[in-house]
Amino acid sequence: MSYKITVDFKKGGRKSLPTIAPYPKEVNWDNSVPVYKTAAGVAYVRTPDECFENLPDYPFAPNYLEIDGLRMHYLDEGPKDGQVVLLLHGQPAWSYLYRKMIKGLTENGYRCIAPDMIGMGKSDKPIKEAYHSYYKHTSNALYLIQALGLKDLTMFGQDWGSLIGSRLVGENSDLFARMILANGELPLFTDETNPFYLPNPVEIDLNIEDFETATSAYPMVKMPEWFQVWILYCMTNPNLFVGPVMQSFTEIELTAGEVAAYAAPFPSFNYMTGPRTLPSMFLGIRGQTRKAWENLKKFEKPFLSLIGLKDDLLGLPVVQNKWINKVPGAKGQHHEQFENAGHFIQEDIGEIMADRVHQFIVKNPF
Repeated sequence: MSYKITVDFKKGGRKSLPTIAPYPKEVNWDNSVPVYKTAAGVAYVRTPDECFENLPDYPFAPNYLEIDGLRMHYLDEGPKDGQVVLLLHGQPAWSYLYRKMIKGLTENGYRCIAPDMIGMGKSDKPIKEAYHSYYKHTSNALYLIQALGLKDLTMFGQDWGSLIGSRLVGENSDLFARMILANGELPLFTDETNPFYLPNPVEIDLNIEDFETATSAYPMVKMPEWFQVWILYCMTNPNLFVGPVMQSFTEIELTAGEVAAYAAPFPSFNYMTGPRTLPSMFLGIRGQTRKAWENLKKFEKPFLSLIGLKDDLLGLPVVQNKWINKVPGAKGQHHEQFENAGHFIQEDIGEIMADRVHQFIVKNPF
């Protein structure tokens, strides 16, 4: 069977980014960083390996796959004959986010595949914002699945990992045995209903405030205003904001080493195009989730929803209940809400997440 990701351009496919203004000279662009090009002319940078040395609790061997001349990094941990759990991260995280879950899952005999999106983690990083689209990143994830010959997958997705993973399941359900969303969503936007925008041209804001100050007027519960501020904050930011943002979205207190580990892939502004641009992919979602949603409303394989109630963005009972009520495979499953977990639920209660994945798989064998 042939697997693919579809785009209904007539009903709203990729919406191009506005013009990106030249970066001002004050931006921390490191001219000593080598810039490479794919055969198709995509310019990219590659984070030096030494940036990833001695990361706390991340003893995993790197694996790489080439996609259109770009190197995608992924973790492949646990027995090769174990049931496969596909762990999909969001923004501005990378596979480091799954280190706690991987430990618990591999101890129970599962094979964990945790890719870094192109532009994130140990993967290559295109320097042009236009590379990043919802369609492209979903297609990259599907390419990885097919290249590794994976099947009967249990998909675990959070943040952008949930948008990518639920679309993968919705359009290629034969590849998947089960589906888990933890603080996850799949919005239905059209041209008329998509509220998000970018100015044209997009300019770097040298006077941008810190994250907490920039978003203080818009609490997460005030949507979509909060997410619009988030889109602008990321896209126009001249700073290396990944570490502080990860702490802001996490309920537990990260160590200095953990904060540095999240920031490790992005040693200068040259590497920041992915974290800056991913939120603005919402501008191009219009119409692209329609087919996936239609199929998910007929998805009878096991589906589980887990949310952290301290996440005012996606950890909302109304979001969880929407999934439970619409996906047939949710019936009879032990959906849960966690009082002590925020947006990055894998960081806050990673060991518990690993346990819940294990229990879900045991309860729902092939």
